[in-house]
Formats: sequence, C-alpha cells, structure tokens
Amino acid sequence: MTQHVATRRVVLLVGAALLGFHFLIASLSQAPLSPMKLRYYDAITTYLHPYFTQNWMLFAPDPLTDDRGILARARCGNGNVTPYYDVTTPAIKSAQKSRFFPPRTARLISSTLQQLTQSDPVLSRIRETEKEKKSPVLPLLPIERTSRDEATRFLAQFSMTQMPQVCTDRVVSIQVRVYYHEMPPWSQRHKPVTAGKVSAMDLDWLKAKDLR
Repeated sequence: MTQHVATRRVVLLVGAALLGFHFLIASLSQAPLSPMKLRYYDAITTYLHPYFTQNWMLFAPDPLTDDRGILARARCGNGNVTPYYDVTTPAIKSAQKSRFFPPRTARLISSTLQQLTQSDPVLSRIRETEKEKKSPVLPLLPIERTSRDEATRFLAQFSMTQMPQVCTDRVVSIQVRVYYHEMPPWSQRHKPVTAGKVSAMDLDWLKAKDLR
C-alpha cells in the first residue's frame, strides 16, 4: 500500500510539472516582445503549433471581424496549372457535422493563418504610426519572417494532402491563396446589399518535393 501511494504521488507530481511547463510556454508565447521571447521563439512555436496556438481574437478589444480561409492550386508534371481548390470549406463542413467530437482540421487552417499575419502589438503600432506619417515602415524582423515562412510551408503541405488526385501524373508545385472576407458592421447586418469586402493574397509557389 505504501509503495502504491508513493507511485501515485510521483505520477501526480510529474503530471503537475508537465501541466505547469505547458502553461509556462503558453504564457510566454503571449507575453510582450522581450529578449527571452526572441531567444526561445523557435522552440515555443515548435511546441505550440498547430494544436496549442493561442488565439484571443474572439474576445474584446479586438474581436475577429472577418471570414478567412485558403484556396490552393497545383502545377502538374505536364506543365498544366489546375484551377483553385477550396481547402477551407470542406474542413468547416466536416466540423459542423460532428458537434460533439469535431475534427480539428479547420483549426489547423485558422491557427496557421493567424501565425501568417500576427505580429507583436508594439511593432504593429510602430508600423501603423510610420504609415500614417508616410515614413519608411519598419521591415519584418527575422523572427517574424521565420514565423511566416513556416506558416506558408505548412499551408502548402496541408493543401497538398487535401487534393491528392488533382494531377493525372504528378504534382510539381503548390500555391496557396489566402482570402479575407470582411464582415459588414453589426448595424448593417440586415441589409442585403451589404456583402462585405473580399481581398486575397497569393503566397509563393513551393516545390512539392520540398514539402514531403
């Protein structure tokens, strides 16, 4: 009995330590930009992405105000470029069909899109001020470029797995298009002519052999 109690205590201690480690990493990911965050950014991102990425955009003061997703197309071995394939909608429909145990596929897309565009709040304010003053805008820091390159690569990898039969021969490269549908203001939600603004951003073509 004594050995059983000791084993149980060890298990609880290990579990508490792992849980504490997780919350420490999650908290550090949301902390303001600092030398420690810059130093350990790659390790933090590797641990959290994509299942534990923190996303507070549903809450004030900056709630999510747009619908975003990705399309993808492929360049085949015969040189043909395929039409764009809607990668996001099937993932959302799959989640809606299973309310109690939904697949996390759609979350993979949304969290990676957040990583693609997110920036430290301080840097964002600096860039906005520079734009207003029409001054040279602060370029992306190495840590930001690395984060966006990783997001671009993941979106291309994921898209390739969702359209395996897109080419009759082989897929040579993949390009992802990110779209943003800005929702109309809440006060105008009942007006049928208010559809909101749609914008898109094409990411770089990536070779399929580098994504496997």
